Parts: sequence; C-alpha cells; structure tokens
Amino acid sequence: MERVAFLEDSSGLRVDCLLNPETVQVTRLAGVRPRGVADARLTGAGLADDPLVFTGGGRTELVLDLLFDTDLVEGPTRPQDVRALTRPLWMLAENSATEHGWLRPPLVRLVWGKTWNVPGVIVAIAERFDAFGLTGSPRRSWLRLKLVRVAEAADEAREGFADELAAASTPTAAPGSAVVATGDGSATPGHSGVRFDLLAHDALGSPLRWRLLAEHNRITDPLAVPAGTTLAVPPLAAPPTADATPGGGQP
Repeated sequence: MERVAFLEDSSGLRVDCLLNPETVQVTRLAGVRPRGVADARLTGAGLADDPLVFTGGGRTELVLDLLFDTDLVEGPTRPQDVRALTRPLWMLAENSATEHGWLRPPLVRLVWGKTWNVPGVIVAIAERFDAFGLTGSPRRSWLRLKLVRVAEAADEAREGFADELAAASTPTAAPGSAVVATGDGSATPGHSGVRFDLLAHDALGSPLRWRLLAEHNRITDPLAVPAGTTLAVPPLAAPPTADATPGGGQP
C-alpha cells in the first residue's frame, strides 16, 4: 500500500509520511502582474482595470495537511517525541543544495499512489503539537507544508495532468467483481491497518469514492475493516468529489 512520500532527487532519500494528507490544496498563479514604472503603477481615469503585463510562466503551489502520531508507529523503536518523525520534512525546507553558486532547498518529488508525482521545493512548513507527555515531549503533530512546483514546459505539465486523471479514473476491478482488503502492517487499536481509500482506488478508480465502496458493502467504520475481508465492487455512480480520507478530520 502506497503512502504519500517525498523523494529527494540528488540523494535518493525517501521521507515517508505516517498517514496520507487530510487535505491537499492546489493553487495556480498565472504569470500576470500590473503594468507600472519604477515606483508606481500605470493606470488611466477611463479604465475599469489596471493595465496588465503578461510575463509568462507562473507558479503552482500545493499545500498539504499531514498528521503524525507516535502511537501509530509499530515496533520496538517507537519514538517518544513526534518531532523524530517530522524532522526529515523540516530538513527538506533547509538550504542544503547549491545551484549556480547559490544555496537553495533540495529538489523533491511528491509521490502519492498512481496519480501524484510532482517535482518541486518545500518553501514553507508549520507544525502544531499536542498530546504532551510528562517530560513535555509532544506525541502528536498536525503539520502543514507548502510545495512549489519547479519549472517545466507547459506541454509537459498538460500531459502529466492528463496521465494523472487517466490513472485516477481507471479501476483495476470490474463492477460485480470483488477486491480483498490488504493490511499495510500499521494495525493499531481501532485501526486494522487496511487502507480503505486505496481499496476504493483499485475498485472504483479513485480514492475519493471510498464512501461508495463502504455503503455498498454496508461498512460503517472503514478504519476497522479486517485484513482479508472480501468486498464487492459496486457500479460507478457520479464522479467523486473532494472529500476527507475515511475517519479523517480537520486539524
């Protein structure tokens, strides 16, 4: 089962997230700015809007909300402080690479399942802690980071987006067949380790259709589906809408 991960291009370092994002916000800023001179904008009394300069290019930003919790870590090496899990992401926002003699954050690639593969740099990161222990160490973290896509040709961006949509809308199971729930080894009390959103991707072509899969199989708690459960694949209904991951909540 594929979790969202960040791959550092130069070293091959992989930073896995404990859970997939609660939300992803994508913003596109076109290469447009007001026309002006050195110290002022140009405008006119008869104009409804300021004149614009079309500079080309632009900026694509992705904001991800991530949850980390030491209680969800399996094995004897469970950290006592959640910052041990989130520190690698903070380091990806440091100026640890060099380009043309200038320091810069390393180039990373956001990879999530079959439909997200975005090259960029992490330009901002913020973290809110809770569930503090007696020593003051936080065990849970709500982390938000902003990734800015690196420059690429417009044709490449368009083709890449078309490939992502094709992968997201192509189920691997036919309606009327079945998929088997497989655990990812992260079973905890109240969570079986089955990634229901990825089951929905395999059965219905998109992780956003997890509610449809759950309702068709009369499942009230997708987080508690035991590994090995066989689920019937329903016929596709309306296209999926942006929704939270099963069991997810806003930080």
